[in-house]
Amino acid sequence: MRISALLTISLTALLTSCGGGGSADVPTTPASGTGTQTAPALPADLDIIAKLYDPSFTAPDGFFVDERAGTAQSYTVHHVLDPNGGWERCTDDFEQATAWEAADNAERSVNGYYVGAVENERYFEFVRELSYTDDVGNIGDPTSPGFARIFKCSHTSRDDVDRSALTGYAGTLNLRPVDPDAVATFAEYFWQFAFFPQRYRKVLDTWTAPQGGSHTLLLGFASTQGTGQCDLIEVVEWTFTADSVSGAIDSEFRLIRSFRAELLDGSPRLCD
Repeated sequence: MRISALLTISLTALLTSCGGGGSADVPTTPASGTGTQTAPALPADLDIIAKLYDPSFTAPDGFFVDERAGTAQSYTVHHVLDPNGGWERCTDDFEQATAWEAADNAERSVNGYYVGAVENERYFEFVRELSYTDDVGNIGDPTSPGFARIFKCSHTSRDDVDRSALTGYAGTLNLRPVDPDAVATFAEYFWQFAFFPQRYRKVLDTWTAPQGGSHTLLLGFASTQGTGQCDLIEVVEWTFTADSVSGAIDSEFRLIRSFRAELLDGSPRLCD
């Protein structure tokens, strides 16, 4: 399945700029709904690479699943951005959202004809059938559905967010109450739209802090270092912390461990 998302980031560039500290799948159910938990112990290195190299594993049980994940054919899904491409737009006015999406469609490299619109608590979504002149990726059919979203400001605002940074202001939740499940959904939803250039990237674990104001994703990345060399394995904690009054969310992307490993004859192996 080919998934296109427009929230793009580089792990290496981010860690450099922050001094080392730091396809789309869509919503029907709340995020993990795990409630508050104590941060678990870091998994053993062998357990980490077992999940990283396992093609059947992407995220732990209960992790947020996008409502479009069951789409049978290849598709694209993205959020409509402000004119400067800085952040995902929001409005509670359907007509305004319609106008913004139409303008966005006109500017896209592959335009689509309008099929319809749906909405939920979080966003308006516009459905278009996209036509390709040639076979693209794994698309066997010359057309595929495209889903364009515009947040409802009453739920989520991303105005003034720096989408190139993984640490800092991440947006504001305007729904109330700003409870642990809302923060978890926010964090796990945006993971669906984060792009990392690493060869493998998985959510190893996820938990909500005992006080309920923050939610953490434990991420694993494996990046190729060159022919005949072991992969660089990086383990990161990506924490989203919400202000219970304003709903403002700050994120921190923190590298906590790195080592080297490889997939040898189909089996994960630690490198010396």
